[in-house]
Amino acid sequence: MNTPGLLGIDVNDAKRRTQWGQWAARLVVIFIGIVIANFLVTNPNFEWDVVWDWFRAPSVARGLWTTVWLAAVSMVIGVVLGVLLAVAKMSTNKLLSGAAGIYIWLFRGTPVLVQLILWFNLAALLPVLSFGVPFGGPKLIEMSTNSLITPLSAAILGLALNEAAYMAEIVRGGLLSVDPGQREAANAFGMTYGQTLSRVVLPQAMRAIIPPTGNQLISMVKATSQVSVIAMSDILYTVQSVYNRTFETIPLLIVAVIWYLIITSILNVIQEFIEDYYARGQRVESGLPGTVRKIVRWARKNRQAKTSKPVSNTKGANTDV
Repeated sequence: MNTPGLLGIDVNDAKRRTQWGQWAARLVVIFIGIVIANFLVTNPNFEWDVVWDWFRAPSVARGLWTTVWLAAVSMVIGVVLGVLLAVAKMSTNKLLSGAAGIYIWLFRGTPVLVQLILWFNLAALLPVLSFGVPFGGPKLIEMSTNSLITPLSAAILGLALNEAAYMAEIVRGGLLSVDPGQREAANAFGMTYGQTLSRVVLPQAMRAIIPPTGNQLISMVKATSQVSVIAMSDILYTVQSVYNRTFETIPLLIVAVIWYLIITSILNVIQEFIEDYYARGQRVESGLPGTVRKIVRWARKNRQAKTSKPVSNTKGANTDV
């Protein structure tokens, strides 16, 4: 049944307006894509055979594993310290809040690369680390700083302590995003501070905390590349060691780029799953993550377009409403 519109025109007979601007944008994007693809395929300096050989190399795999677990350990420590700093920053105790604010100001205000180098060279400032009674009292433990501050410990200290400052602000912002009335209602029901935080505030705050935390984790994976300056054998340091011997700089750097893209893409999908989990109360659609949902919608739309048939405009079959 065909239904005329407000002006008496059948909507099936209406012509869709051509969007020349969108077509021009598509052509520009396609042209740029063809140029880039041609450059990647025809330029022999990429040496894709060398890229493929080193992409599967055991030494690169070991560097990749170092990158993954270093990012994971540093992120876990950073999140835990960040939560503690956020609680301290929101404390009514001015001394505690001020100390947390100074920490956040110091570690957010200096580059992580500088912090890594400082931790690695801590022995120049403190040749011996001692623990005991301060101000000249007896020392319980003394050890050489060089034996304690290795490239591994310096990398974890630099990355984790820097990350804690950013996570503190993320967590604090998430907690402040919850309506204060929620806390008041929980207090009216006789909940303790811990119960209010775990059962009322955090589940709602996680919606604001998860997206930037996922971004921070992805940034952490990329930030691990900076530990190569302190001789930590991550994936970048590994490929640098190889191309310093073989002079195959571009192919080895491409290997590192591909692995970084693989890791960050996986983390991005996981982040979308977690975001959808915490936003399930606000979303009526399926629980699929954003990227997967777009693919499903695109496939469903194409399938419907193929199966749907236009209604024939048979004489005498029209009915006016």
